[in-house]
Amino acid sequence: MYSENLMKRFEKELSGNFEKAVYRWMLDPCDREAVLAHNALKEKKFGVIIEISCIPSSDELLAIKRAYQARYKHSLEEDVASHFSGDLRKAIQLLLLLVSVYRYDSYETEVTDPKLVEADAKILEDCFKDKEYNHDEVIRILTTRSKAHLVSTFFRYDNISGTPLVEVLDSDKEFVVALQAAIRCIKCPQEYLEQVLTDALMKHGTDEDALTRVIVTRAEKDLGEIKERFHQRHSKTLEQVVAKETHWDYEPFLLALLGKQDH
Repeated sequence: MYSENLMKRFEKELSGNFEKAVYRWMLDPCDREAVLAHNALKEKKFGVIIEISCIPSSDELLAIKRAYQARYKHSLEEDVASHFSGDLRKAIQLLLLLVSVYRYDSYETEVTDPKLVEADAKILEDCFKDKEYNHDEVIRILTTRSKAHLVSTFFRYDNISGTPLVEVLDSDKEFVVALQAAIRCIKCPQEYLEQVLTDALMKHGTDEDALTRVIVTRAEKDLGEIKERFHQRHSKTLEQVVAKETHWDYEPFLLALLGKQDH
């Protein structure tokens, strides 16, 4: 739609939140995610990389990685490996596997194997009971199973352990934080992204990057459900909070995207 030179020039000249939001909205979805991934790597925001790795379908992730390669002349996997080091080593191993995996599944129609679900849930229970969060079996399950299987496994874990899986992963260690984010993104992306919006809007100071990312990337997908979850949690509409916390041209642009779900 727009010439490549114009888009690159626009990207270099971005300044305010409104300009960034418009630019990202103008991009094709896979290019948009590639730009978000590149910026996240520069800023060492591995949570965004987890979103991009775990929320899209395998075909969408493959298209994102191709767009990243075309735009930046490096593979996403290479840049993930080169931008993080030190204490993040285990978390980076997980990130690399999540970015690299291709899950052969059809989330909407796949029938899961109850016996395999039970077995995997028991493995997770045993590992997490002993706080072996980075056990090879945990990583194997998370990075080789289909999303439908993982969702069933996570819910089965909740039932047999009596404690929701994400509550068991209570640690500020980088690997555990990454693991929890990956599980939440796979289990219910809309719930995870609602939390991102809550953190962006309700904590001290507005996180405009996170706010823009969620609204722009989900406006034509599942933003309606995310809005409903936000409303149920806070007894305020997302539009009301966005109008209060944003200003100038940035505010009406975001509100216009939020309104796309109402038509």
